[in-house]
Amino acid sequence: MQALLGLSRKIDAFNTLVGRWLSWMIVLAVIISAGNAVIRKTFDMSSNSLLELQWVLFSIVFLLCSPWTLLSNEHIRIDIINHSLPLKLRGWIDMIGHVFFLMPFAIVLLWWSIPFFLVSLSQNEQSFSAGGLPQWPAKSLIMIACLLLIIQGISEIIKRAAMLAGVIPDSNVLQGAQHAAELEAERLVMHIGGDKL
Repeated sequence: MQALLGLSRKIDAFNTLVGRWLSWMIVLAVIISAGNAVIRKTFDMSSNSLLELQWVLFSIVFLLCSPWTLLSNEHIRIDIINHSLPLKLRGWIDMIGHVFFLMPFAIVLLWWSIPFFLVSLSQNEQSFSAGGLPQWPAKSLIMIACLLLIIQGISEIIKRAAMLAGVIPDSNVLQGAQHAAELEAERLVMHIGGDKL
């Protein structure tokens, strides 16, 4: 189990590094979007390539940072129900979700995204818009994201198995403490804000 946990730590470190670096693409997308808007309003000019580049940069963040989101446990779920369940049951729900839903979905999507990308690459597919960008680099993002998500899914399954076996502490305990701290901070902000009124 320790060897698998070592592998899990390496996967986590890699996806954290990828996520942190690629999340900066949002800043670049905002700069390009603002610049494009200023040029369009000031000079009555527009660039399809800059517009499409914004979409690609957003896609990079949305797709390639999804494993980091999973690792950080920031993905969408119904926390109101989840927080009321016993820790062991939450661990089993996570394990079942990863094994029977996340992994099959990511594997099927990877399987279908490879030919989707290869056809686009072989045709050197270009944008339908005049002056737009090539399409195959954007289509490769789906394939890369699925691969990274599968790798992170393996890491999450290893960690859940270790938690359920009692080898490592349950991450839900830490999240419960963080959730309680967030609620206390909100209460203090409301109290301080109420005093000022």
